[in-house]
Formats: sequence, structure tokens, C-alpha cells
Amino acid sequence: MVLEIKQIRKSFGTNHVLRGIDLDVDEGDVVALLGPSGSGKTTLLRCINFLERAEAGSIRIDGLSADFAKVGGKEKIALRRKTAMVFQSYALFANKSAGENIMEGLLVSKKMDKDEARSIAEHFLDRVGLGDRFDARPFELSGGQQQRVGIARALALNPKVLLFDEPTSALDPEMVNDILDVIRDVAKSGVTMIIVTHEMQFAYEAASRVVFIDKGEIVEQGSARDVFDHTKEERTKQFLQRFNLVRDTEYYI
Repeated sequence: MVLEIKQIRKSFGTNHVLRGIDLDVDEGDVVALLGPSGSGKTTLLRCINFLERAEAGSIRIDGLSADFAKVGGKEKIALRRKTAMVFQSYALFANKSAGENIMEGLLVSKKMDKDEARSIAEHFLDRVGLGDRFDARPFELSGGQQQRVGIARALALNPKVLLFDEPTSALDPEMVNDILDVIRDVAKSGVTMIIVTHEMQFAYEAASRVVFIDKGEIVEQGSARDVFDHTKEERTKQFLQRFNLVRDTEYYI
């Protein structure tokens, strides 16, 4: 098991966003987090990555453990380095090229020399289909290309768990499938992922496990076929009935 979360709780004032969530993720899992807006999906990712501070619960990533209520600065840094986040809004440095955006984390976090960092950046840009755009600035790239850079940046850090926060929500509809294809390709390589998504067809085809969250609690989880085709909970049924899935497609993973 590469990630284990127990009884994670997070509030914003009187709004209880996470209400004691337990989640286990095995190495190589592709976990799709589904649920209505405001259900706590993004907050859960941000707590795993320590962009938000949970008030209670514990976390273990790749053998490192911490109590959210007591975790110190060095522990947070060590745990954060086990993950990498792909944001919905790209979050690229506007004053740096595509390649330099990828190099930045390697230089600062991993203390690599520039030649090694550049070689890794070139490799991952090529992997996401942007091998010829190393020197391009974000304003010279489409939204889909910027998101590819974001994925390459996260992969370059070699995380134990790769976190995606609605990676297609800021894209034009015609770019969505291109990014989902990149994510599918990454998943085939065995990278462990947790993906917050509203792309139900993608979750059905690509996820090894689906977790449905509502009002800060896990309502139902299981394989994609279990959750989509043999739904047990009424709340999950209500949520999924709005989506029309194609169920005879090729399964990618």
C-alpha cells in the first residue's frame, strides 16, 4: 500500500468539508474521485499534498507517517515530496519557458544541477508530445499544451502518488480528450494516481477504483464496473443517473 489515510477531518469555519475519510491506495492504482461540487474532493487532494492543513487524522505515504494535528514543517516537506499535483488552472510560471517550468522543481526541491534537470525536462516534454516546445512561454501555448506541461512537470518529480485536480475543467471541449489520452498513457506506465474528475466516461474506462464522495464522506467505492454498473447506494445512483455512459468501449487499463 503506497498511501493510507485514516479519519481525515477538515473544516472551514463551521463548514465541515471532510468528515472522517479513510482511503487506501495501492501502488499502480488509478483512483477516480467522483462527487458533486463542494463534496470535499479537491480539499482531500490538497490535504494529501499539504496545501491545506487537516485538523485531524493520519497519513502514511510510502512508509512515511504523520498525524495531521501534530505534523511539523520537516515532516510536511518530506511527505509533500512523495506527491505531485496537476492543477486545473495549469499554475505555470508565466516568466519561464515550458522547459524551465519543469526544471524549477528539480532545481529547488531535488537540488539537481541544471544539465541533469534540463535532460529530465526534455524527456518528459517529449513524453507528453511537446518535445519541440522547450523554449515556448505559457502565453505561446494553448490551454491543452499548458496542461501537458503541468503533467510533465509533475511526472518529472517522480512522485509516489500523482494527484490530478479536475485536469480538464479549464480546457475547451475539443482539448479534453487529448489530455485524457495523455493521462491514460501515463496510467499504463504504472504511475499511482488519484484523479478528481467530472469526466464519467474516462473514470469508467480508466480507473481501477472509483470513490464517490458526498458532503465530506465516502458514500461508495469499488471497481469502476461495481460503482457504475452495480451501484449500491441511492445517493450514488442519483448522481450517476445524469450521465450517459458508453459501456461497450475498449478498456484502456
